[in-house]
Amino acid sequence: MKKDLIAHTEPKSYVSELFRTLRTNIQFMNSSKGLHSLLVTSTLPAEGKTWVASNSAVAFAQTDKKVILIDADMRKCCLHNIFKVQLYPGLSNYLSGVNEKKIENPDLSDYIRKTDIDNLYIIPSGNVPPNPSELLVTQQMVTLLEDLKNEFDLIIIDGTPSKLVTDAVILSRLVDSTIIVTGHNVAKKDDLAKVVRDIKNVGGNIAGIVYNKKPISGKKNTETYYYASASAKWEARKKQKDEEERKNQEQHSKTAEIIRTEKSNNENEPEKFREEITSDMLKQLDEYWQKEKENKDNNRG
Repeated sequence: MKKDLIAHTEPKSYVSELFRTLRTNIQFMNSSKGLHSLLVTSTLPAEGKTWVASNSAVAFAQTDKKVILIDADMRKCCLHNIFKVQLYPGLSNYLSGVNEKKIENPDLSDYIRKTDIDNLYIIPSGNVPPNPSELLVTQQMVTLLEDLKNEFDLIIIDGTPSKLVTDAVILSRLVDSTIIVTGHNVAKKDDLAKVVRDIKNVGGNIAGIVYNKKPISGKKNTETYYYASASAKWEARKKQKDEEERKNQEQHSKTAEIIRTEKSNNENEPEKFREEITSDMLKQLDEYWQKEKENKDNNRG
């Protein structure tokens, strides 16, 4: 759970701050009409779609919004494992009317699970059905979303990868907005462009694309909301200062060596020739120091 729900377990981390930024951007993109339902999809599997959906749900729940997360990837469900809740009855059971527990006259609350995170609830996928796409186009799905809007501030749906099956494209018509998660070096540009076209062709609204799994430096892995702890900043400044002092000593040593060498080579030279040599040396030293200054400024920038 620690890695899967980092927005909850490490709220001051750099990644958690990124999810809060994503939350703000999604709200801004839908500020004109309000946001009540959000679909998260991807082009291919293993792009981090479920991870983004789960942590986005946590980020919204942290603003005192009552959030429900639906596992609509009924072919490859995993939200119940992340949140440690029972798999069924779930979405497929609600839409099909079939449940292994044989609940008589089931209520919507029978399919909703309370998580350990305040304000966050989920509906797991339920038993794997033979016809997930067909279940999503039924009136029962439309009714489910309408009923949930009356009880929750925000509905987030973890959909399927859109290149492989049409489930998420179907759902994009029923929600207020959709975000597409694309993993670094996973999906091809043409495949991603096709997913965007497919969603737009059915009338879906795309809020944006989340670029996931981008390689980052080790430094950022330890950053907090304030980008680094005080001790880490002090260590970084000390290291930088030591490095600058080392470079200065090297520069002074090189300068002294140049002067000693030229002096030794020209002790018997005529005075006029010495002045020419000295002038050339000073010019070279000036160019050398100027270059070092530019390098230092570039490194600081």
